[in-house]
Amino acid sequence: WRVKYRSRFMGAALLKDRETSSLSSEEKLSILLETMSLNEHELGEYCRQKGLYPEQIEAWKKTVLEGLGSLPEKTQREKVSQQAKTIRQLKSELLRKEKALAEEATLLMLKKSGRSFGGKRGRKIDGESRQEMTRLIEEARKEGARLSRICAVLEISPRTFQRHGKKKAGGEDGRKAAQTKRAPANGLTCEEEAMIVSTVNEPRFASMSPAQIVPILADKEQYLASESTLYRILRKRGQLAHRGRSKAPTHKRPSPLEATAPNQVWTWDITYLSPTVKGHFFYLYLILDLYSRKVVGWEVYAEESSEHAAETIRKTVFRERKGGIAPKVVLHSDNGAPMKGATMLGTLQMLRIRPSFGRPSVSNDNAYSESLFKTLKYRPDDPVEKPFDTLEEGRKWVSSFTGWYNEEHRHSAIKFVTPSQRHSGKEREILNRRERIYQEAQKKNPERWSGKTRDWTPIGKVTLNP
Repeated sequence: WRVKYRSRFMGAALLKDRETSSLSSEEKLSILLETMSLNEHELGEYCRQKGLYPEQIEAWKKTVLEGLGSLPEKTQREKVSQQAKTIRQLKSELLRKEKALAEEATLLMLKKSGRSFGGKRGRKIDGESRQEMTRLIEEARKEGARLSRICAVLEISPRTFQRHGKKKAGGEDGRKAAQTKRAPANGLTCEEEAMIVSTVNEPRFASMSPAQIVPILADKEQYLASESTLYRILRKRGQLAHRGRSKAPTHKRPSPLEATAPNQVWTWDITYLSPTVKGHFFYLYLILDLYSRKVVGWEVYAEESSEHAAETIRKTVFRERKGGIAPKVVLHSDNGAPMKGATMLGTLQMLRIRPSFGRPSVSNDNAYSESLFKTLKYRPDDPVEKPFDTLEEGRKWVSSFTGWYNEEHRHSAIKFVTPSQRHSGKEREILNRRERIYQEAQKKNPERWSGKTRDWTPIGKVTLNP
């Protein structure tokens, strides 16, 4: 039937058509576009040149028109499908919101009831309260509320409700540690504590401290308890008040120090540098300006002494005097012997420098110097990993470190400028330039900025121990 159908239009041209039947859809469309504006005479000439028949081109045109006619129907089907999908989504969203609304209403009613089963962790819940708690939770869950939110209103854990559900209704809480605290197995009994208190209050021990009582009893082949235990029991009984004419020791937090410009507050400390000889150390004396974080003075010695500390501070004052030192610069340090030695304190008084000290054994009171020491010891060329043979090698290394730290290292706490730039007053100019560059970049590409540009405002005052 195919041969008969085609022969009605093409007759003896079947053989030629077989050669053109292999044309692709793109080629046929190209031919239709080329012949669109041709008249019958030009079309016949075109077909002879291309080895085609006008009937072929007409058949192709008819196929294209039929396809174009079916496009609206396809588009309509897609539109209906999209509408059905949207309706399903809206129904799902409406159902979800209805459930959320029902849950909120249930929780609101539960809150108004004022019931709460919470409290301290480990608290026992009696049988009657457990029954009421179970009833409230079950009723709220039937109304569509979730267990986690119900338990949050009742101030209990979902695990508590699940654990209670495994037990018989009305049963008591079987936890051994609930509400009651077990005594430690190695703890003293009440009788033993009473005997200890009675012994230390005997006339022979009434004026002695536990530190003296324990060895005296040991010499008499008696052992009641350790020294720390005696102190703990006396503290528990309120019998550890300070006695004597001397004042009770107090370690108050040091007064806060504020720096609004360079050379107002300095902090300093001493750290170890490892030489090649084990058990022997070099000592690095390092003075830091609180405002700019600049290392304003340093020395490396083989000993730790008040004289070396005084010499270091004298050199630092002489070096920084041209930069303008405050009339009463404050020097903060720890409580070590070099910091509080007579030579050091006399030198500070002569130089009109006010000393400040942290609490004993509290390194946080001198946090800036401790932070600098961490930076020093975590460098890639760490002196701990590469010990020094001589004192001169140690000084050479510290000189290179302070040069890098002051001139090259961009400190994160002062908006990534170098300590020397902040110390010399160039900080504001540098940060203003960065701010201008960021503003220009935002104007060129505003779509890349969801908010304000980076804050390059200079750091104001710096406080030690606020």
